Amino acid sequence: MAMALTSSQEMTLTKISEPIMASVIILNDDYTPMDFVINILMSVFEKNQDQATQIMLEVHHKGSGVCGIYPYDIAELKLQIAREKTKTAQLPLQLELQIL
Repeated sequence: MAMALTSSQEMTLTKISEPIMASVIILNDDYTPMDFVINILMSVFEKNQDQATQIMLEVHHKGSGVCGIYPYDIAELKLQIAREKTKTAQLPLQLELQIL
């Protein structure tokens, strides 16, 4: 049996918006070893060996490649982790965030 809601019982519907998405881009340089790039892609961006190798080759040949597309907060966190690993390794690898 359906019940009518009184004005004090009315439900307020909130529109849930889609999250802001961002991609993490890795840029080519002449100094960072390919194995390091593959390691970052696997350990931070959760790519398997084949995916990481494919992205690394794209970066090598085209100058940049997409590490992944994530909700903004996650993309920002992954970017920070990758940059910290790069800094610790004292390598010049550059990564950037691109809002979609």
